[in-house]
Amino acid sequence: MYILENQVVQNCVVIFSKTYCPYCMKAKSIFEEIGANFKAIELDQRKDGDHIQNILEELTGVRTVPRVFVNGKCIGGATDTHKLHSSGKLLPLVLRCTPPCQWDESFYPNHSH
Repeated sequence: MYILENQVVQNCVVIFSKTYCPYCMKAKSIFEEIGANFKAIELDQRKDGDHIQNILEELTGVRTVPRVFVNGKCIGGATDTHKLHSSGKLLPLVLRCTPPCQWDESFYPNHSH
């Protein structure tokens, strides 16, 4: 849990990803398109990748990747990210961020410390 929370609060945008996943590539390309820095955590390249994915499922209720966090909150996956971008809401969300971000426990109903 600490690894996940630490990365999310220290970076405006964190994408939990797998290198071979086309949806992950799509999510990352959206942030590249808007010129936003992001931290990609490639779960398939980490020994603790399955463990992190289990924690993501506990927190968000969803196990699939990508899991995209902006300003300390999970905004969803690739489709959710694309919808925010298409509606013009993604960039303002990113621009409001200044690390360290606030980890908002109330945002994650499936988890409590």
